[in-house]
Amino acid sequence: VQLQASGGGLVQAGGSLRLSCAASGRTFSNYIMGWFRQAPGKEREFVAAIYRRGGSTYYTDSVKGRFTISRDNAKNTVYLQMNSLKPEDTAVYYCAADRNLIWSSISTAGEYDYWGQGTQVTVSS
Repeated sequence: VQLQASGGGLVQAGGSLRLSCAASGRTFSNYIMGWFRQAPGKEREFVAAIYRRGGSTYYTDSVKGRFTISRDNAKNTVYLQMNSLKPEDTAVYYCAADRNLIWSSISTAGEYDYWGQGTQVTVSS
């Protein structure tokens, strides 16, 4: 599956952005989808994930209540709505996909087989 992330940009603290990740090539609904981010000098970290038909979602603690992951299987797209953005949310955001991921491993970057190219999110203070 090929992934194309978009929607990043520059926003002031407290603002909002919605990231999109369009998938092509395989049956999108068969894949667990995740969002990760990587700030300069830091390791890639898990942000959120959503199960195949969207029934289950999971977030890292630092974004709970501010970010929402969702998917539209008819459009082969996963979204990350980011509200109340903080300067520490600044990073390159990546979408990822895996068909055979065990739910307990959804926060592990190395478990995902497919990655998008990343989109930059910059939050100014």
